[in-house]
Amino acid sequence: MFVDSHCHIDFPDLAAREDEVLANMAANRVGTALCISVTLEAFPRVLGLAERHAQLWASVGVHPDNDGCEEPDVARLLALADHPKVVAIGETGLDYYWQKDEPEWQRERFRTHIRAARHCGKPLIIHTRSAAEDTLRLMRDEGAGEAGGVMHCFTESWEVAEAALELGFYISFSGIVTFRNAKALKEVACRVPLERLLIETDAPYLAPVPHRGKINEPAWVVHVAEEIARLRDEPLEHIARATTDNFFRLFRHVTRPA
Repeated sequence: MFVDSHCHIDFPDLAAREDEVLANMAANRVGTALCISVTLEAFPRVLGLAERHAQLWASVGVHPDNDGCEEPDVARLLALADHPKVVAIGETGLDYYWQKDEPEWQRERFRTHIRAARHCGKPLIIHTRSAAEDTLRLMRDEGAGEAGGVMHCFTESWEVAEAALELGFYISFSGIVTFRNAKALKEVACRVPLERLLIETDAPYLAPVPHRGKINEPAWVVHVAEEIARLRDEPLEHIARATTDNFFRLFRHVTRPA
């Protein structure tokens, strides 16, 4: 069985095909998927998916790119996370690629999510882009290691991965690892300890080879696993088993299918 540790089935391109998306997951042995919140306004849609389908679970959080939306505080995040199908806090973090002025509001939002995760004991889902130094600094300052979590859709250097691993975090690879020009990332995928490795799609974005350029979906997480198996010269079933076990170890509130 495979697990998609990060996807956005509530986004329009996938929500319009909900039944088909779930059927494709089943056909490709993707038994569980974590649906990620990016705004509080959209959170009810994410939670609704998780409530309707036993194989889907939800996070709660506000993506660092999203400005002009409801700003979370710790109490609000804790209240929403107190639902049995909500198993993580995030997607949170820092993104200076789009927010080139490196805004303080983004850093404060990240701190809020870390504090909420520590309070509720649910892991963090962290996004970082062009902001690795500040991301790691705030993780250390706020004690993110107490909550644990995952560096999602990882695209940074081995040094950044190593620092996150030292804080107890997992490293998740998306379809980017299948891209021909992702040589440095492929090397990182070979070096991350197997017991800290996760796979994801970030669907509907970043479709892996051989579907690059198309609308991504959770069923295609198998191609991420295939590439990692090839890079590490390990059997696919070994990668499937390890990444699945890692997911249920990290997201301990998720009920594992029989």
